Amino acid sequence: MKELLIRRAKTNDIPAINQLLYQVHKVHSDVRPDLFKVGAKKYTDAQLKCIIADDHTPVFVAEKGREILGYVFLIHKQYLNDNNMTDIKTLYIDDLCVDANARGLHIGTALYEYALDYAKRNGFYNVTLNVWADNVGAVKFYEKIGLKIQKIGMEKIL
Repeated sequence: MKELLIRRAKTNDIPAINQLLYQVHKVHSDVRPDLFKVGAKKYTDAQLKCIIADDHTPVFVAEKGREILGYVFLIHKQYLNDNNMTDIKTLYIDDLCVDANARGLHIGTALYEYALDYAKRNGFYNVTLNVWADNVGAVKFYEKIGLKIQKIGMEKIL
């Protein structure tokens, strides 16, 4: 069995990334169809090309053989000279997905650990992410790998 390779995404990875983006979006639209359009995805191909090319928004893919089995989208964040926030560098995980057919193989953990190593190598203070409360599987996964609640978003539907 081939080893898992985590590498920087390239524009020719966009078709495989799109497949995963649709999977993530379906999870969200299934639990919150009031917020997420059914059958959509988070980024257009043009947006993906820009994101992949930008060193402040690196995307890494998990590849086994020639198959992309997961990805992690990262965003560099820092509030320089902000009135109330310190100047720490935060690495924000914008999106993390493992193909539904490859779940349970620790690919998500490998992508998360890769993001942590990337953050450490590049002098980030912390790694953060957001997760929808109704995405119970993701919440459990993130708790299992050691993430703690930083803040809680709340809503009242009118």
